[in-house]
Amino acid sequence: MSKPKIAFYWCAACGGCEEAVVDLAEDILGVLDAVDIVFWPVAMDFKKSDITALPDGALFATLLNGAIRSSEQEEMAQLLRRKSQHLIAYGACACHGGVPGLANQFSREQLLRFVYEEAPTLGEDGRSRPQLESEANGHELELPRLHQAVRALDQVVPVDYYVPGCPPTPKLTQEALAMLLSSNPPPRGSVLAPDTALCDECPRKSSKPSDLSFAGFRRPHEILLDPEKCLLAQGVVCCGPGTRGGCGALCVGGNMPCSGCFGPTSRVRDQGAKLLSSLCANIAAKDEAGINLALDGIPDPLGTFYRYALPHSILQRNVSQAARAETLSL
Repeated sequence: MSKPKIAFYWCAACGGCEEAVVDLAEDILGVLDAVDIVFWPVAMDFKKSDITALPDGALFATLLNGAIRSSEQEEMAQLLRRKSQHLIAYGACACHGGVPGLANQFSREQLLRFVYEEAPTLGEDGRSRPQLESEANGHELELPRLHQAVRALDQVVPVDYYVPGCPPTPKLTQEALAMLLSSNPPPRGSVLAPDTALCDECPRKSSKPSDLSFAGFRRPHEILLDPEKCLLAQGVVCCGPGTRGGCGALCVGGNMPCSGCFGPTSRVRDQGAKLLSSLCANIAAKDEAGINLALDGIPDPLGTFYRYALPHSILQRNVSQAARAETLSL
């Protein structure tokens, strides 16, 4: 009997999720005993034609990491959706939009103009944009088109399972594959990680005061952090209260605050709003000047509270007058 076929694919992401698979180390041999990897372009010489030649549903599962920013990424997501019995959003970018989703603060035109025309590192002779279509040596060449916004995978195609993290830990990856291959897999739509807040598994939870009162916020480089004490109690923004656990509190173990990469629990509609309300409700000052002084310690609220989940949030993106005109012109 042939083994289940699986695929890995990388869209708009940094490559850390691919490293997470490699970080299985010798445990990847156990994975290879259970499945055949038939498509993993970043690791082996596979081609798109290898996938298009397969019948629909021939893949047992695809672990797709990265957000969807370009026409090529959307095309591959749709292709892999057709070919896969189970499509897994693997990592923060596929699950929620991730760090690439912070580009949704700006219109496509703003981004292209800065990167190719206004960036101070560009020489005067290099200020031109790549053309979507061109001809070279008698061949027609075509580049992918950037969409107006970054989207999470399930905003483009139906997703069966979610494995969060930036990147997912090897332990979580191994457990997720085992669950999918079991005789009793989780219900479709499940997040394959504990549905509890990170604070529940934090080794410092006993030192978290029941009544936080923030006089101000400090950034990690501005304070010598006590490795035994709750980071919130030290006045450092930690996203643990609004973030799903399952990572083993690795950042906190390294004496750094949680940045929120596992996304929200099922009880949280908007991760950023949850974190904002939690912290702002506990600011000690009640006058406007005192509140503003406290909030000065969070110079980038959107990047702090929506670092991994802006496309999946209530906000989703900033639609300026210029972006509206740009959309209408398409």
